[in-house]
Amino acid sequence: MIGYLKGNVKSFTAESVLLEVGGVGYEVVCSGAAFSRLSGGGTGEVYTYLQVKEDGITLFGFADPAEKELFLRLTSVQGVGAKLAIGILSAMRPSDITEAIALADSKRLSAVKGVGKKTAERIILELHGKISADELIGESGRAVPAGAADDDAVTALMGLGFTKQESARAVERARAAGASTVEEILAAALRGM
Repeated sequence: MIGYLKGNVKSFTAESVLLEVGGVGYEVVCSGAAFSRLSGGGTGEVYTYLQVKEDGITLFGFADPAEKELFLRLTSVQGVGAKLAIGILSAMRPSDITEAIALADSKRLSAVKGVGKKTAERIILELHGKISADELIGESGRAVPAGAADDDAVTALMGLGFTKQESARAVERARAAGASTVEEILAAALRGM
């Protein structure tokens, strides 16, 4: 399998890049982040996933191994093919995708072209518990609620009439202040709201 390519960028199309490596041209369907890295021309590199199907072989390119791993998780969801997963990665940053999954924000995911409400809900349902704490650290360095205590606190705050986003932010602030149990998180979150 081809896992990584580094070479000269020869040309672009709307959705792929032609990368010459050792005299061979590889057509790579890239995520938005990988495409922007290669768009400067010259030498470029991508982490890749080779998909072999009855109707053809496609090489997908990613900016880093974490983005590739998220792609593989997205494609593990029933109804999410490789093209749709690349579309999601092109429309949203990986940190935004993992945050939307952690916060069960189907509205944010369904805003991506080709992702309907049911598909967004299925992505959240199937991947919600499979996203690690390290992946939930966004590019800004802030963690989003991931543990069972956090989920319980968010649910309790929503039961009191707060929105999911307000509840998640309040729980995040409570965690940052040192709260660890559901009771501590709820008390700190309510003080901060």
